[in-house]
Amino acid sequence: MEFAKSSKSKILAVVMALALVLSSLALTACSGQGNNSSSSSSTSSSSSEDATHVMFCGSTSLYPIMSSLASSFTDTYEKWNKVDSSLPEKNISIYVAPGGSGVGVSALKEGTCDFGMVARSLKDKEKEELGDYKEYQVAKDALTVSVNASNPITEKMDSMTSDMIRDIFAGKITKWSEVDSSLPDQEIQVYIRDLSGGAYEVFQTNIMGDTQITSAATQSASMTELATNIANNEWAIGYAGYGAYNKANKSSKVLFAMKVDGVECTEANILSGDYKVQRPVMFVGKGEPTKIQQAFIDYIFSDTGREVVESNGYIPAF
Repeated sequence: MEFAKSSKSKILAVVMALALVLSSLALTACSGQGNNSSSSSSTSSSSSEDATHVMFCGSTSLYPIMSSLASSFTDTYEKWNKVDSSLPEKNISIYVAPGGSGVGVSALKEGTCDFGMVARSLKDKEKEELGDYKEYQVAKDALTVSVNASNPITEKMDSMTSDMIRDIFAGKITKWSEVDSSLPDQEIQVYIRDLSGGAYEVFQTNIMGDTQITSAATQSASMTELATNIANNEWAIGYAGYGAYNKANKSSKVLFAMKVDGVECTEANILSGDYKVQRPVMFVGKGEPTKIQQAFIDYIFSDTGREVVESNGYIPAF
């Protein structure tokens, strides 16, 4: 399978982007465009106790939530001392850059960000490499097995077995007529996240196992893009995140989520654990947060933060 970008090149992009933040305050993101919530300047290290900026990098699933909260936090308070009088009288600077969960963990490990955004569980090796780390779970998410709502399969079935899903994504089943003989003899178009995304690993673990996804699958740079790709292709199938699925269907139903082994992807089934293709959406830091970092963390886990999580289609984890 052809990678959209190699892991090394993405990590390099993180380092370059964050260096640019400190020198010119124009963050260009890990692998796209980042959000700079303030125009204040700072030249101190992001890990320094007296740093007045906070940097987040990683998961594209968490990016819209964190970007929105960074902007509203900055608009509300403007300066750190307005949040807490014991904090410096300096402009608030919070930077959020998308690039994938793997990139977020690597950037945190290398010290080029304060917090890595991750939309999956940490691997044992990552935990060992990070050492003294702390997880902050913002939301619960799941991966829907979604088809285009206009696909005639929606009138034939509403559930697929894990084995069938695996065979479709592996390229063993290539036409919709092979799923159901009454369906058109159309090629199945498989859409996935790029290989640095947390969703890719979650789907691999929960559905694919040791079987590899077909090299014919189209990779998407973000979960929003993946959902859009399915919505734009009548013969598509892909693992759109629960949050992205809900946002895509907000105005009109463009995606149809198949039950997996007879279990529907609903909030109740995600919370109970009955729906198996699910994941945490969180950010990870090393050690205890500074007072400035904690001030923004408190805002994330406030009622405002909960509203933003819900407006993005996710299930709040707090």
